Amino acid sequence: MTGASRGIGQDIAVACAEAGANVFLTYHNTPADQTVQLAHAHGTAVHAVKADVSKSEEADAAVKQCVEKFGGVDILVNNAGITKDGLLMRMKDADWDAVMDTNLKGAFNMIRAVSRPMMKKRAGRIVNIGSVVGSSGNPGQANYAASKAGLIGLTMAVARELASRDILVNVVSPGYIVTDMTDVLGEEVKKSILAGIPLGRFGSARDISNAVLFLASDAGGYITGQVLHVNGGLYM
Repeated sequence: MTGASRGIGQDIAVACAEAGANVFLTYHNTPADQTVQLAHAHGTAVHAVKADVSKSEEADAAVKQCVEKFGGVDILVNNAGITKDGLLMRMKDADWDAVMDTNLKGAFNMIRAVSRPMMKKRAGRIVNIGSVVGSSGNPGQANYAASKAGLIGLTMAVARELASRDILVNVVSPGYIVTDMTDVLGEEVKKSILAGIPLGRFGSARDISNAVLFLASDAGGYITGQVLHVNGGLYM
């Protein structure tokens, strides 16, 4: 899986290890040492490599290492993502490009890289981590919303292409989840957000991990090309 250093990505990695899966992680800026330690505590094999998935050659190299180490790829979780928020009229080209390259092109690169070994095995699960703003939009996040909306379209196309090989491709779309990113929000902002969530609370990283595990398990074996919204009713 990609983007496993902290937050949602870290919890997904640990949850997969808890479920008995060997875990191959990528990180970019923040080392994933803590994630490796937490996941390894559950007795499965865990390996982490530094990779910028927005670069196709680094995505290809990471997948190649995974196949060499574990003998194949059964599940891909695309979690790597960044934000560079700002109003549209002031948004710099570099901020648009950086977000699209990591959030959308990075997922494309990883999906393309795993498609060959998965097709050869005639089995696989791909879970892309989206966002509620990819469906609803959000002021000041034109680049981020566009990247996550694009991820939905990519998922639908790839799901149709790979279905004949029993490779299932879906999106888990979180709402507001308690992470270090939401911790920086002011109390008034949090109150405003909570007012729009019917369940009246933020989600947890484990809420997202559980959704990923469901789609990756036998229980999700007849689900592909879908967006699973995990947002407490914020978007419905």
